[in-house]
Amino acid sequence: MGKFELYSNNASLSFESHLKGLREQPRTSLLEIRNFVKSLGDNVIEEVRPHRIVYAKSLTFRTFLDIQPKNDSLIISTRTSRNESATILTVRTMQEVEDLKSQIKNAYQTIQ
Repeated sequence: MGKFELYSNNASLSFESHLKGLREQPRTSLLEIRNFVKSLGDNVIEEVRPHRIVYAKSLTFRTFLDIQPKNDSLIISTRTSRNESATILTVRTMQEVEDLKSQIKNAYQTIQ
């Protein structure tokens, strides 16, 4: 059983569980990023894990975005290739979210 199946079968784990405990700004940022990522294509898969939310392209699970919610910020990791290191940023404001969108879109389009 792979990680994907293990976490996906955990019925008590939901996206909303990550919203609990977040201050207003990171909560709003997380929802904005989620809506943006889901708008990128029908093949975007959201996997909610205990301490983070991972987005992948199709069932081959090519992960391009990893979000770790913290109390007052979001730690964002984008990846354009399995062979390259991820780019990691801390997001605290909506302006930083807007600036990040092009990087997320590039990661989504580029991941192989």
